[in-house]
Amino acid sequence: MNSAKCRAIFETLREVNPTPTTELEYSSPFELLIAVLLSAQATDVGVNKATRLLFPVAHTPEQILRLGEAGLIEYIKTIGLYKTKAKHVMETCRILVERHGGKVPPVREALEALPGVGRKTANVVLNVAFGHPTIAVDTHIFRVSNRTGLAPGKNPDAVEQKLLKVVPKEFLHDAHHWLILHGRYVCKARKPECWHCAIEPLCEFKEKTPAPKP
Repeated sequence: MNSAKCRAIFETLREVNPTPTTELEYSSPFELLIAVLLSAQATDVGVNKATRLLFPVAHTPEQILRLGEAGLIEYIKTIGLYKTKAKHVMETCRILVERHGGKVPPVREALEALPGVGRKTANVVLNVAFGHPTIAVDTHIFRVSNRTGLAPGKNPDAVEQKLLKVVPKEFLHDAHHWLILHGRYVCKARKPECWHCAIEPLCEFKEKTPAPKP
């Protein structure tokens, strides 16, 4: 895909949604970190239901540590892999208190050193909480990037590096959200809804889907 078409895609996505943001609910970098940790193989809707109950009770590392692993599980047991996630959250809180003064570090290496935090989670926190121009490649972004021809790659790391090269700098901060939301609601996994896609004329996907018959 040439640079002019790439720019046009993001200009169009910006016109459709000028101020995109994560659908996870949070009010601090720490709450965002916990929400993203809990969101692995889970929906944002499911995570939000749990954190709406959890965060009013415990919204700092110290408070979650006082809650204890068993106490935390009572709030997150509706989320997939909750037992493993509870262990990761507790250990993450311990490290934040012992090494970072209870604060979420705005540094990739420090974030990726936390239990359960990989590159994707670190990218989300760096982008959303601290404004870094990072792109967290989840299944939606991976699919949209390959399907449209925007940034094809064989794995998430390859797609991320390609996106960082081809996305114009002025769009880098919000690109992550635009692509996720586009993949979640329009360019869906089973069947892309090309008939109401704003970037359909720019997309290089060959098997465009027609509108369903009434």
